[in-house]
Amino acid sequence: MLIDSHSHLFSEEFNEDLSIVVDRAKAAGLTHIFLPNIDSTSIEPMLEVAAKYKDFCYPMIGLHPTSINAGNYKDELDIVKSHLDKPNNFVAVGEIGIDLYWDKTYLKEQQHAFDQQLQWALEYNLPVVIHSRESFDEIIAILDNYKHTSLKGIFHSFTGDQNDAARLLEFNNFMLGINGVVTFKKSHLPAFLSEIPLERIVLETDSPYLTPAPFRGKRNESAYLTYILARLADIYCKSESEVAEITSQNTLRVFEVNNFAF
Repeated sequence: MLIDSHSHLFSEEFNEDLSIVVDRAKAAGLTHIFLPNIDSTSIEPMLEVAAKYKDFCYPMIGLHPTSINAGNYKDELDIVKSHLDKPNNFVAVGEIGIDLYWDKTYLKEQQHAFDQQLQWALEYNLPVVIHSRESFDEIIAILDNYKHTSLKGIFHSFTGDQNDAARLLEFNNFMLGINGVVTFKKSHLPAFLSEIPLERIVLETDSPYLTPAPFRGKRNESAYLTYILARLADIYCKSESEVAEITSQNTLRVFEVNNFAF
């Protein structure tokens, strides 16, 4: 069985054929797909997908760092908080973090929003899904304040080196999310990934982005998780079924979703 721990199935790229995409995911063996929120504009479409595919698609709530600017981010945070305060089915606070790839203008605002949402995750006893593009040191600087708390979650789309992995694994309640990047020819992940315990790995697609080989350049979807699985099975010298089971159990432990028995 397979679980996609991170997929934006609610994005407009899937408007025309979502049901077909979901059917392909189920045919590929997926049992759960977890949906990270972006900002206030994505909450309604995300919840609609989660409601339509109940017990298959699971929503999170959070403010993505690339949606943060000086003008509106506090209002956006208020919306996140209001949803946390209401009865809900959110399984995590995410996708949250810091992104300095395109622009460093709003670093302070991103840091504040990240820290605030970490506090809420503890308050509501929810895991977090962390985005850390070009912001590894900034993320660690804030997370160090939570190292001895019950905070848990996933470092989404891990693409760092072996030293980065070692620093992240110091956070005992966190997993590393591995996606299609591991299939890229120039990826350095296969060189050391097998030294990371498989019990600390979860699989993700980040669809419609980061499409694995051999489909690079096309829209990604959850069914393509099988190509990521195959690459990890090769790296770890294990069967695909064993890698699928271990990583799926890891994901269910993070999100505390137990409606499926292996």
